[in-house]
Amino acid sequence: MTRRILIADDHDVVRRGVRTLLETRPNLHIVAEAANGRAALEEARSTQPDIAVIDYSLPELNGLDLTAALKRENPRLEVLVYTMHEREDLVLEVLRAGARGYVLKSDTEKHLLAAIDALSIHRPYFSGVISETLLERFLDSSPHAQATLTHREREVVQLIAEGKINKEVGYILNISVKTVETHRASAMHKLKLRTTAELVRFAVRNNIIEP
Repeated sequence: MTRRILIADDHDVVRRGVRTLLETRPNLHIVAEAANGRAALEEARSTQPDIAVIDYSLPELNGLDLTAALKRENPRLEVLVYTMHEREDLVLEVLRAGARGYVLKSDTEKHLLAAIDALSIHRPYFSGVISETLLERFLDSSPHAQATLTHREREVVQLIAEGKINKEVGYILNISVKTVETHRASAMHKLKLRTTAELVRFAVRNNIIEP
């Protein structure tokens, strides 16, 4: 059975490399590529892929929030996070958001292909970075404090931290400037932040944006 694949990474060379590798399999069809999380979500809506291969560090909508949005709109879609990040807390976050695959860019190509094969039959796949201990932590753990932000608040925080003004944020998210201001104020209140500079530092420390 042919599987439809979406690739999202802000580096052209990575997208080309993943596409070239996956196209060696006759049962895999690349239906879309995207250079940022917002574009990836739009492509997923229009092309309805079976598997999304996404980086964690994506502009406009990072891999964590993109995973949550993709799964919310299409629960049958399988998400494979293909990234250089191997910190346990990041892995736990994307697992909670609904990803069922996690492969490091430093892993060999066979891991990426094996992950695609597993997700094609709705089985999880994690490369060596995911130990049994980590899986146990995921099963036993509860969401941490950052989860107190809603997905919309996290989206607003990311866009503001990336330097966009309220009007631009409203245009991207298709909401009013007043609504942007409400989400921004709510997020800053929850996080006990007072200035945009503090918000940017929070976004960097919590891997919402790249430093």
